[in-house]
Amino acid sequence: MTTPAKVLFTGKTHVTAGSNGAAHSADGFLDIKLAQPHPAAENLFAAAWSACYLGALQLAAQQRKVKLPSEPEVDAEIDLNNAGGAFFLRARLNVSVPGVDRAVAQELIEAAHGICPYSKAVHGNIDVTTTLI
Repeated sequence: MTTPAKVLFTGKTHVTAGSNGAAHSADGFLDIKLAQPHPAAENLFAAAWSACYLGALQLAAQQRKVKLPSEPEVDAEIDLNNAGGAFFLRARLNVSVPGVDRAVAQELIEAAHGICPYSKAVHGNIDVTTTLI
């Protein structure tokens, strides 16, 4: 018998299409215009994944008792591609972990993928390149 999952947070948004398109979160935190055509979905996905990934990286450091002398950063690039009429995504995460030994930083960025729910969601579904910068 498995223990039911505890919901930690639920993001709720309302999105409309068209020239006056917009996305609004129920808590008022997100309020963005999404006029068509737009690359907003890729930008929003990049921002959300990066935020989650940074939290996972910090947790990986904490689990390994690695002190992060400064805050890590992620530059994410999400490509929307089309081949033969099929749309698909590709991602590049360029990760900076300043002040941490390069080998340790590499271990942390790899561990973060095993922790981050966004990384888990896309695992095996899209090409992802993670680079320590």
